[in-house]
Parts: sequence; structure tokens; C-alpha cells
Amino acid sequence: MPVEVTWWGHATCTVEDSGIRVLTDPLCARRLAHLRRRRGALPPPGALRADVVLVSHLHADHLHLPSLARLAPGTRLLVPRGAPRAVPGLRRLTHLRVTEVAAGDTTAVDGLSVRAVPARHDGRRLPVGPRRCPALGYVVEGEARTYFAGDTGLFDGMAEAVGPVDVALLPVGGWGPFLGEGHLDAARAAHAAARLAPRSAVPVHYGTYWPIGMDAVRPHEFHAPGDEFARLAARHAPGVTVHRLGHGESVRLEVAR
Repeated sequence: MPVEVTWWGHATCTVEDSGIRVLTDPLCARRLAHLRRRRGALPPPGALRADVVLVSHLHADHLHLPSLARLAPGTRLLVPRGAPRAVPGLRRLTHLRVTEVAAGDTTAVDGLSVRAVPARHDGRRLPVGPRRCPALGYVVEGEARTYFAGDTGLFDGMAEAVGPVDVALLPVGGWGPFLGEGHLDAARAAHAAARLAPRSAVPVHYGTYWPIGMDAVRPHEFHAPGDEFARLAARHAPGVTVHRLGHGESVRLEVAR
């Protein structure tokens, strides 16, 4: 059975595997603080239909409370351990089944297993607050093993921590003209693809949101990362097939085991 990946923009993806729908870091907003959505229509209401939702870390563009509030009652939500304590609004989403996880934990969801893996990224709820929760990635295993990296930089032991995967959803940019520590740009994402050696990779986390009033500031950082990742992955990870999706586009991937 093929696995289908849909990119809705930023870090929001749907992975459908074995008939189970997995939604990552849902962000369905035209504007978030000083950011506005510059490319791609908002995800349709059906994009929020999921059997399980994965939240990688506490930053507001990944743990977006208004988007989580729109999930159907009873939806399973996996969050980093300590997230409800660090983000009080999460405790008010009583219609969701929230499970706190840490790196190494595996959660069964119908016919899938979801394993939390470490990420190198600031896990605080910014701009203020103590560091309470580590950032995470997730490996979803059913017919395929799909790695959702969330936000992360390269780190020693990355391939060992993530394990063998068939599909990697890799961040290749951000929402502003400069990337800080704990991020992958197109070049670092290509090296991550070389380390992880998936059969397929989908670039995400770019080309969607940008600060208001900064359209002319380093615009290549908004437009170019997807194509740049594909170009560099062909050089550094030639065995990896890159699927550069437009907003709302899907790809069906046949996985041979």
C-alpha cells in the first residue's frame, strides 16, 4: 500500500499510512504575531481531520493553539513531555486526548507506531519562559517509516537516533531572513538526507510565512530553499529522491520492504 504525504505549508503535513491519518504541527492561520502567510491558500477544513496529531515543540508556529482547538473531539495529540505545564492554554483543549512523550517513547495508534526521537532545537515557549521541554522529531511506522523532523539542526548520532527511514520530511528554511541555531537550511538538510539515507525526502518549513514589512529583505531565503535543497541533495545524497511539493500538493510513495 502506498504512503501519501501532503504538504499544507510551513511544518504542517498529512501522512496517510495504512489508512491512518497523521497530521504534523498544524498551523492554519493567515497571520501569526508579526508573520503573515504569503504563499499558499490556508489548509481546507478537511486538512485538520486526523487520527493522531504530532507537535514537535512549543514554539507558536508549531504548537498553535487556535489550530489545535479546531481538531475534532477525541483526536489523539502527542506533545513533548511537560508541554501542558509550560503552555497553560493546552490544558484547556479538553476535547483532545493529549499524551506527553519524550525521546525514545513509542506510542501505538491503531495500526501505526509513533516513536519520539531527539531534535536539536530550543524547546521553550518563546519569547519568555524557562526551558521546560525538549524539542522532538517523530518516526511514524506502518507500511513505511516516515521521519518528521520538526525543527532541528544537525547533531552527532542523528542517524542512529532516528534509525532507518523510508521517507524524511525535512525543514529546509524558516520564516525570516536569517536562521538561528538549531535549524536546517537547504545545505544542512541535504547533509541530513545523506546521513539518514531515506528513499524519499520532502522539503518543508519554508516559503509560507514571512515577517510583515520585510518582503524585500533577503527574499531568496523565502523563495529558494526548496529548489536549493533538491539541487544539493542530488549532489550529497544522490540515492534520495526529492519530492518538492507545492502548498496543498500530495505525493504517493510506493515503499518496498
